[in-house]
Amino acid sequence: MLKDTRSCFCHEEESQTHVHEFLGSTKLAELEEDPHNHRFAGVSREVIPCGDHDHVHNIKTRTDFFENHFHEICVQTEEDIDVGDGKHVHFVSGTTEEADGHTHDFVFATLIENPIGD
Repeated sequence: MLKDTRSCFCHEEESQTHVHEFLGSTKLAELEEDPHNHRFAGVSREVIPCGDHDHVHNIKTRTDFFENHFHEICVQTEEDIDVGDGKHVHFVSGTTEEADGHTHDFVFATLIENPIGD
């Protein structure tokens, strides 16, 4: 389910933190009438602190077009998931905004932050 993140997109850090690349595909919708899905990709917003050691990111993007429509995605990641060597990813799930009379669910994980950095 989409979280109301409109106010979070105005969040500004005093110093630059990090972002995550992401890519994915929505689940199928309109199974009876016109089965289809969409692809999407982008870069998250910077860190939003959450608790003492965790953080989340906001994601806002659009899917590709299918026939005459696309969908907006506006969601907040889950907290960071350690993948070793001081690196992490985030799990993301939600539902697109409605367009052309339907929505799509999606589930994906962000890519590792700063994959070639120290």
